[in-house]
Amino acid sequence: MHSAAILQSMASSWPRGIGNIDRLATRLEEEGLPDLVRDLGRLYLHRIAGLSDEIDKLDGRIAAAAKESDVARSLQTMPGIGPVCAMAIATFAPDMREFRRARDFSAWLGLVPRQHSSGGKQKLGRTSKMGQRDIRRLLIVGAMSVVHWRGRDGGRPGSWLSRMLARKPRMLVAIALANKMARMVWAMLSRNEDYRDPVGAVC
Repeated sequence: MHSAAILQSMASSWPRGIGNIDRLATRLEEEGLPDLVRDLGRLYLHRIAGLSDEIDKLDGRIAAAAKESDVARSLQTMPGIGPVCAMAIATFAPDMREFRRARDFSAWLGLVPRQHSSGGKQKLGRTSKMGQRDIRRLLIVGAMSVVHWRGRDGGRPGSWLSRMLARKPRMLVAIALANKMARMVWAMLSRNEDYRDPVGAVC
């Protein structure tokens, strides 16, 4: 059997995830593995460590850039939006003046049902395909973190999120929250203002 296949077979019951790298390294040395398979495992772990270092450096550069950007700093006042999401919006999103209303921006991101009306077709330029995919994904990730955080205590009593968590699966709630976040992003950038908790508290 190929050495990589042997390692994969034996590692199927080992702990997974980046947080278990040290445990994996220990298990690799303890298991009765052929030397070639053990060496392959060490190589994989070394590459993972190298990639993790590079990712940490890039995260640091993004965080530094987000501090220098007025738009990114403003966006980060909204719960669920961190440096990466803020910089993605600041870099890839079209000018908010291209969208007549908040729903149009959310629809461009793919967070609301596609509109089938014949009028008002928008021309969003060369960044649209990249922006749609990346910003949508980052907003959903941010929304999931808010749902996880608020979900521990059920959310603020009477808030939209607490009502949703009481009757919907968390993933559906996260997507719905990402939709609301996109609309608030449009409002913030259109009005050049920081996040303000809505009157009917979202979270």
